[in-house]
Amino acid sequence: MAELESLETAAEHERILREIESTDTACIGPTLRSVYDGEEHGRFMEKLEARIRNHDREIEKMCNFHYQGFVDSITELLKVRGEAQKLKNQVTDTNRKLQSEGKELIIAMEELKQCRLQQRNISATVDKLTLCLPVLEMYSKLREQMKSKRHYPALKTLEHLEHTYLPQVSHYRFCKVMVDNIPKLREEIKEVSMSDLKDFLESIRKHSDKIGETAMKQDCRYNQWKIIARIFFSLLLSPNIKAQQQRNLDNIVSQHPRISGGKKSKKEACAGSDLEVKNTSPMSEQDSGILDVEDEEEDDEVPGAQELVDFSPVYRCLHIYSVLGARETFENYYRKQRRKQARLVLQPPSNMHETLDGYRKYFNQIVGFFVVEDHILHTTQGLVNRAYIDELWEMALSKTIAALRTHSSYCSDPSLVLDLKNLIVLFADTLQGYGFPVNQLFDMLLEIQDQYSETLLKKWSGVFRNILDSDNYSPIPVTNEEIYKKMVGQFPFQDAELEKQPFPKKFPFSEFVPKVYNQIKEFIYACLKFSEDLHLSSTEVDDMIRKSTNLLLTRTLSNCLQNVIKRKNVGLTELVQIIINTTHLEKSCKFLEEFITNITNVLPETVHTTKLYGTTTFKDARHAAEEEIYTNLNQKIDQFLQLADYDWMALEPGSRASDYLVDLIGFLRSTFAVFTHLPGDVDAHSTMSGKVAQTACMSACKHLSTSLMQLLLEAEVRQLTLGALQQFNLDVEECEQFARSGPVPGFQGDTLQLAFIDLRQLLDLFIQWDWSTYLADYGQPTCKYLRVNPTTALVLLEKMRDTSRKNNVFAQFRKNERDKQKLIDTVAKQLRGLINSHHS
Repeated sequence: MAELESLETAAEHERILREIESTDTACIGPTLRSVYDGEEHGRFMEKLEARIRNHDREIEKMCNFHYQGFVDSITELLKVRGEAQKLKNQVTDTNRKLQSEGKELIIAMEELKQCRLQQRNISATVDKLTLCLPVLEMYSKLREQMKSKRHYPALKTLEHLEHTYLPQVSHYRFCKVMVDNIPKLREEIKEVSMSDLKDFLESIRKHSDKIGETAMKQDCRYNQWKIIARIFFSLLLSPNIKAQQQRNLDNIVSQHPRISGGKKSKKEACAGSDLEVKNTSPMSEQDSGILDVEDEEEDDEVPGAQELVDFSPVYRCLHIYSVLGARETFENYYRKQRRKQARLVLQPPSNMHETLDGYRKYFNQIVGFFVVEDHILHTTQGLVNRAYIDELWEMALSKTIAALRTHSSYCSDPSLVLDLKNLIVLFADTLQGYGFPVNQLFDMLLEIQDQYSETLLKKWSGVFRNILDSDNYSPIPVTNEEIYKKMVGQFPFQDAELEKQPFPKKFPFSEFVPKVYNQIKEFIYACLKFSEDLHLSSTEVDDMIRKSTNLLLTRTLSNCLQNVIKRKNVGLTELVQIIINTTHLEKSCKFLEEFITNITNVLPETVHTTKLYGTTTFKDARHAAEEEIYTNLNQKIDQFLQLADYDWMALEPGSRASDYLVDLIGFLRSTFAVFTHLPGDVDAHSTMSGKVAQTACMSACKHLSTSLMQLLLEAEVRQLTLGALQQFNLDVEECEQFARSGPVPGFQGDTLQLAFIDLRQLLDLFIQWDWSTYLADYGQPTCKYLRVNPTTALVLLEKMRDTSRKNNVFAQFRKNERDKQKLIDTVAKQLRGLINSHHS
């Protein structure tokens, strides 16, 4: 077994030695590791030493075999060295001789070489310069164009230079410098063109009001020609032109004696715009901004809004950015800047509402802005589009309407509101001519119409107050036929009897009647002015005028009349005249209806036509005046009654009625004489006393009767005598005499005397001392003292009983006085019984 292992070990060592001999040195590591990993390291080292010794012996044998050949080779080499030295010396001599003899030839050849090199360089230089000179010329041309601010041609030159010329000489250093400068030149062109655009934008921002003013003036003249043409044709069709049309024509002709020009049609405007685009090439180098139109004569044709503006900076910049591939950037910048300008334009000044010029400048700026944008829309492809314009217009419309609502609310002058309305209509018509929807503006004008009506009502309130305050409330005197016809022309009044009367004569009404009537017509004209050019139908105009007129009648005029009627210093004569005046104004309402029908051409029978409420207004005023007459009469009666100074303890009556009552009756007689001027009927004037006079007279008598009764029964009068009662009876008889005299015609029988029946029956009962009849017949319809209330009789009886007790202390010892006192007590007891039975 040990022998077998020894053989295997020897075989392994032999294999390792063969690998060491045949393997590269760099890869011997694994082989040696296998040796050291084994346990036979010593034996391997012995094998290795034996192998080395074998190789050394083989090397030694080989060297001994080749030594003689090596010695022979060295000997031959030494012989060759000597011969080589001789050959070297011969070559050196030959070379020296050759160099000496060819030195001149070499010099000539060098000179020829230099000439040939120079010739070749010159030819190459000419060829290269031929290629480079066009590049340099183009670059010089580019610089010249940049210097002269011809940016679009410079951009074209730059393109030719970059794509045609520079590629041919691209390997030269100066060309590389040019190539490096091309982006800078493009950026410089962009910056300069953008600077021109900014100048243009700033210029049109400053002058947009001038552009808008021109556009609105052009539209105004166009509209005036349309109005004149419409009225002219109506004249041809109907020679009897209506007053309102004649007034419009006169106003237009007087305000604009030299109307020329007119508004271009949209087709002409577009044609002009296209022509302008064709003639305005990007090569045009005109300055941007607004052309000078300040020195134009008044009667020259108004230039078109586009003719005032040089749009070449926009076109140049658009072309340049399009060529540079930055069109979208340019479009975004332009739209962004114009949006900012739009917001500035739409911001109204804080004091815009103070004058019409403030509104006009505001509208001019807006119109100018959108005229420019409309022109840009139609002369460029895609710089702005319809969606962008519509978006701006929606924003402008909302902000404009909001600003107008705010600022117009501060306006209290109807003339300014009317001028503002005309300006808004012109503003809307101008923009409508450029294709912008303006329906919301006309809707807003209907809102302003309500405000206009309110300002008109305030103005006419002052007018009516002045008329009513300055009126003398006396019938208008007429001295001749001319004045009479003039008055009848101002107010629709017809009276056959008055016409038959000789001059001088008087109209039954005072001056405020024709003045108020004419002012109502002026108010209607003022309302009609606002409805012009609002594109309303005749029915809508008629309805608007009637509603405003109704407000004028029912609110403004009614309040003014009520204030006049209720003021403290108004007299009965004035109140009587007010009743007469309101009666005639009430009759004139039908003529106002006809007047409105004539100017609106809408028949009053049309469905939904609003009726005038003037009849109700004047009736209410008349009723208020009547009530004020009644109230004033009663107050005058109260003032006279305050002068009453009865001696309630008098033993004997006077010989006649009291002085205060005589004066009161005299006042009533003179007052009711004035009432003969009152109309007896609402529909026909009459010089006789009418219902108002009768009512006033009856009211005065009833109030006088009631006041006298209260005077007799008031608590301060604690005692009274029969003599005082008889004096009071004289005063009542004076009142009854006044009632019987018929101060106001029209009463039937003793109707007016019935106002004093309560006093009469009470005084008869006490003076005649007819208690037995009163007590016996009380409660029967045929009772003589039917109007005497037991409570009233008891109060008065108690006053007389107290007097009898106080002044006749010793009279009780006389039989007659004792019987009278017992009778008074008995009557008082029975009266209390009647009162108690009545309450139960």
